[in-house]
Amino acid sequence: MNATTTENSTAADQPERVARWVYSPVGRSIAPMRSWWRKEVVSNVDHKAVVAKVALECPATPRYMLMTMMSAGIAILGLLLSSGAVVIGAMLLSPLMSPILGVGFALATGKQKWLKISARSLALGSLAAILFSAFIVLVSPLETITEEIAARTRPNLLDLMVALFSSIAGSYAMIRGREGTIVGVAIATALMPPLAVVGFGLATFNWTVFFGAFGLFITNFLTIALTATLMARLYGFRTSLSTRQGWFQNVGIFVIFVAMAVPLGLTLRSIAFEANAQRIVTSELESAFPDDAEIGGTTINWESDPVQISANVFTPEFRTGAEAEVSRRLKDRLDREVVVSLDQLRVGTDPGAAQQAELAKARAAEQAAATERQIATMVDRMATAAGVERGDVMLDRDMRRIAATARPLPQLTLAGYRELERRVVRSTPGWTAQLRPPLLQLPRVAMADGKPTDSGRASLQLAIWAARRTGVPIMVTGSAEEASSVAKALEDAGIEATATETLSGDEVELSWITL
Repeated sequence: MNATTTENSTAADQPERVARWVYSPVGRSIAPMRSWWRKEVVSNVDHKAVVAKVALECPATPRYMLMTMMSAGIAILGLLLSSGAVVIGAMLLSPLMSPILGVGFALATGKQKWLKISARSLALGSLAAILFSAFIVLVSPLETITEEIAARTRPNLLDLMVALFSSIAGSYAMIRGREGTIVGVAIATALMPPLAVVGFGLATFNWTVFFGAFGLFITNFLTIALTATLMARLYGFRTSLSTRQGWFQNVGIFVIFVAMAVPLGLTLRSIAFEANAQRIVTSELESAFPDDAEIGGTTINWESDPVQISANVFTPEFRTGAEAEVSRRLKDRLDREVVVSLDQLRVGTDPGAAQQAELAKARAAEQAAATERQIATMVDRMATAAGVERGDVMLDRDMRRIAATARPLPQLTLAGYRELERRVVRSTPGWTAQLRPPLLQLPRVAMADGKPTDSGRASLQLAIWAARRTGVPIMVTGSAEEASSVAKALEDAGIEATATETLSGDEVELSWITL
């Protein structure tokens, strides 16, 4: 009886709630629009066909994985080459849009199985893209952070807006049967390049780049997926969620958007400040020099305190005190402590003189950078040969000399250490490379008629090499004539040697004289 009464009461209350909503001022104002939307728009959508189409593209098929990896490969190469055209080509191939839209539609319809399939495909595709990009970076000689890479390490509010509009366009294209435009959406959203940059950060162990690019990808992913959810709900896709669950979902989406928008907005504000400050710095530098002077190579380190600013100035006349003057003005305008370092280069009044000077300076800088890369490679090879850390390698740039003390390696003889040194020498033309071996047993010198044989001379040369590297004197033990002959050969080579007479034999024994 009570159950029947409650049921009747609930049924009786339902029309009253509907009536209150319909006849309220807000309800009356939007009722015609709601009616038109349901009859003219929602009713014309083939919901089953759209769901089937989206679900068909969600599984992680071999084709999906191959296209994802190829897209990642093209993206990372374009980023390393700083070629926007190549990066756009990678966006065209990227198939990640399908599983992301699948996540959105699965959330809207409440289908857990579909959600798991889409999320799994997205995770596998993203992991494959990251690892394949990292592999390409590892085998590539180019590991410099280009402008294309740096541009994808600081997500901001504009990135969220791009993803939002792209998701609206992509969802609409899928729902209305015009999915060909998703190609353009993939370009705008740029899902693959951030993943390629994540791979770059992983390969180079640059965690600032890694997490910055990963944050951009997460921003795009969440924005696209959640916007697709709202679009699917708007177009009347049936859901297994209750009314209360639907409202909770709406509130959750709103909270996530706000949670992303706040820090991204702060980042955008910081970027806007830096862009405006860049213009101020350029303006102050130009005002400190004659009109025919040119400013080039300006770099600003906003992370340092005080802010470090450096620039090249190509001017027909030097300005003493320009650094202090510009620093004072920038401090007043930026309200931050600033240190300015200017490299003033005198040029003529010829309009092309500044460009020629800047070009010459750029070439010199490029040559210096190439030399530094050569030195870094040389140090790495010496450290590997010696079995030590890079910091244990001694480098003399003035004398063009590199040296290291090798650690004892199992089963490696003095001849092995000499061969390691020779390999380093062959890879460092113009430099003197010396590898100091451990004090291993010296070879015996084979003798015949009081003189070293061919093999004996090879052993003697090895001992001379080891003694020159270590600076330790050698004890020569053998018959009087043979020991004196070998000792003299060592002394002629600049090695301190002491001869000790023993019974005659076919070999002379060499040993280190240590305390």
